[in-house]
Amino acid sequence: MASIICGSLAFDVIMNFEGRFAEQILPEQLHILNVSFLVPALRRDFGGCAGNIAYALKQLGGDPLPMATLGSDGAGYLARLTGMGIATDFILTLEDAYTAQAMIITDRDNNQINGFHPGAMEQAHLTRIQARHDIRLGIIAPDGRDAMLQHAEQFCAADIPFVFDPGQQLPRFDGAELRSLVDQASWVAVNDYEGKLLSDRTGWSTAEVSRRVRGLIVTKGAQGSEVWVDGDVTHVPAFQPSAVIDPTGCGDAYRGALLFGLEHGWSLVRCARVGNFLGALKISQQGPQNYTVDLTALPST
Repeated sequence: MASIICGSLAFDVIMNFEGRFAEQILPEQLHILNVSFLVPALRRDFGGCAGNIAYALKQLGGDPLPMATLGSDGAGYLARLTGMGIATDFILTLEDAYTAQAMIITDRDNNQINGFHPGAMEQAHLTRIQARHDIRLGIIAPDGRDAMLQHAEQFCAADIPFVFDPGQQLPRFDGAELRSLVDQASWVAVNDYEGKLLSDRTGWSTAEVSRRVRGLIVTKGAQGSEVWVDGDVTHVPAFQPSAVIDPTGCGDAYRGALLFGLEHGWSLVRCARVGNFLGALKISQQGPQNYTVDLTALPST
């Protein structure tokens, strides 16, 4: 079984600030904010939600099909995906744009300040989802706004169940659009902040959102995650990481585990346990695609 992963392919420029943002930003001076952070450590990684989720799913033994757009500078990313055995059938290269770029500064408390240039991602609606015998599942992760709306309709037309994962793109949709996206989806995955914003925009409580889909996942970082099914919630505890190095891509690792579990008919609670496990594994490594999964260590229930 293969899963279409709609989302961005991006280059992540990850910088570490050795202090705390809270010590550098004066609340009474926010109207004239002008700050600079010294970042002794800098690295450039392959990232983007589609790439990160595909990496996690492949690590687990799944068959990811990322659907995304790259710019004229994306040849190295294509080569990386091919080298990992990830199909590039649904990746479109646009010569008149750059690949999406994320600039991420992380402080010593793992708070992050991000800058994002969407580049080719804003043309992701040029790709289309169509039914294929081996495609049984999908996810709409953060992507171009038009692409997220159109891909939801295309998943439904192709009768392919999908996870709606709005992420940082959630603020770009109004209440009516979000209600439509939720009603088209089979599952919804958000972090706790996004979950509150989703409820605010749609006018639906967390419990009500869960009643409109097969299940709602709310990730809560070090507090683990919540599984909501038909209005009832189950808390799934986090795993203790071996080290806390870099949170970039933890949510995407979790979603790769969610897709893998759904492909294999697992309960959502088991999906969440494995998602928490991968999140703890990822946070102990620099960059979103540099961890290795020991399949024998995965939680079994």
